[in-house]
Amino acid sequence: MYANNIIINIGRQFGSGGKEVAMRIGEKLGINVYDNELISKAAEESGFSKELFERSDERRSMFNISSFFGAGRFGSTQNYVGDNELFKIQSEVIRGIAEKGSAIFVGRCSNYILRDLKCLDAFISAPMEERVKRVIERTELDEEAAKSRIERQDRTRQTYYNFFTFGNWGAASDYDLCVDSSILGIDGTADFIIDFGRKAGLIG
Repeated sequence: MYANNIIINIGRQFGSGGKEVAMRIGEKLGINVYDNELISKAAEESGFSKELFERSDERRSMFNISSFFGAGRFGSTQNYVGDNELFKIQSEVIRGIAEKGSAIFVGRCSNYILRDLKCLDAFISAPMEERVKRVIERTELDEEAAKSRIERQDRTRQTYYNFFTFGNWGAASDYDLCVDSSILGIDGTADFIIDFGRKAGLIG
C-alpha cells in the first residue's frame, strides 16, 4: 500500500522559503504538495468548519464548538474541541493521503505522524537577515515588524511541534536532513534534497 510511495516531509523556519522549496520539489518529481490544502481536507472530512482549522493551524488552542456550528447543534454550549481532537483529525488526513500515493507535506508534524513509514524528513532554515528580506518582499512590513513576526511564528510552530511530538522542532535529531536555503537558493536546495533522497534510497 505504501511501498512505492515517495513521502517527503518538510519542516521549516518562517521566512526560510520552505514552502517554495517543497513546491519546487513537487514540480520536479510530479508529486502533490499539501500545506493549506490539509486544512480544507481536514474540515471536509471531519464536518467541522474550515475556519476552525485555519485558526488552529500549527498553533495550540481550544474552541467552543457552538461558535462554528451555531447554537443548538450539539445541544449544549459547553462542548469544546481542543488541540488533541484537531490534531487527531489532521493526522488521519495526512495518513490517508500518504496511503493513497506519493506526497509532500509541509509542516504540521507530518514527520512525526508518518514516523513508521519510509519517508524523507527535511528541515529548511536560513539566517535571520535572509528571512527578514524574504518576509519584507512578500508583505508590507518594515524590518523590525518582519523580524518580530518571524520570531513569533517560529515560537508558535516550535510550541505546537514539541507539544505533539515530544521532540525538538528544528533539531537535527528529528530529521534526515537540515538545509540552509540561503546557500543554494530555492532551486538548488530542492535539487539537493532530491539528490540526497535518491542516494538514501528514499526517492525512486
